[in-house]
Amino acid sequence: MNIKPWKELSYGRLQVKVYENKVDLGRAAARLAAQSINAMLSDREQISLVFSTGASQFQFVDGLKEQDIDWSRIVAFHLDEYERIDKTHPASFRLWLETRIEAPFKPGVFYYIEGDAPDAEAECQRYSQLLKRHPIDLGFIGIGENGHVAFNDPPVADFADPVKVKIVELDEMCRKQQVGEGWFPSIEDVPRRALTLTVPAIMECKQIISVVPDARKADAVQQALEGPISTTCPASVLRTHPNATLFLDRDSAGKLAALA
Repeated sequence: MNIKPWKELSYGRLQVKVYENKVDLGRAAARLAAQSINAMLSDREQISLVFSTGASQFQFVDGLKEQDIDWSRIVAFHLDEYERIDKTHPASFRLWLETRIEAPFKPGVFYYIEGDAPDAEAECQRYSQLLKRHPIDLGFIGIGENGHVAFNDPPVADFADPVKVKIVELDEMCRKQQVGEGWFPSIEDVPRRALTLTVPAIMECKQIISVVPDARKADAVQQALEGPISTTCPASVLRTHPNATLFLDRDSAGKLAALA
């Protein structure tokens, strides 16, 4: 089913589609994802995807279940993982992806960031080498409440980062978001560090689909689209990507001047 957006906008090179609600948003984003994946697979035997996690991606993942995709030809990656967190921890992004992506879709291979690897720096290097071997064709990139992409919070984001994967300190707003979404009982329980793909690694994705529902993201969306392109809102860099689409609902788009 072709779900039409409520509004369509553009900011720089970024195409923005606003839907009535997050269910329509998720299904429309999944439909575009399937179209893009199948077009790429018509030319190549295998392609690489990178996945976001978190509550904002639930409807998108549900939408993917409605699509006809040959997942056996997919090489899957993810954006980030907490340092020193076991993959069985309820907040582990590996657990999120194993449960919601790997188990139902069964991609050909899934390369995980091992947040609890004994040597985090070596793990960053290992994952960087995997990304070099399998350049990302399509990235599903969320936006955090503080404007982060992956775990590139404003204090640590670097648009010219020389590496693909690094260890970062998580800022307080980011850590509070994890509590607010119910992944941890208190901010004291949220890890202070994580391993993350850097901004340049994300921008190397040949195509980006960004799924950002909910009113709690409205400030970040407004800054990303109407503020300066700056690490004060790392997601603003998406406006410079040559093939990126941002999917919003009326709540997450609620503070945009163009819709006032």
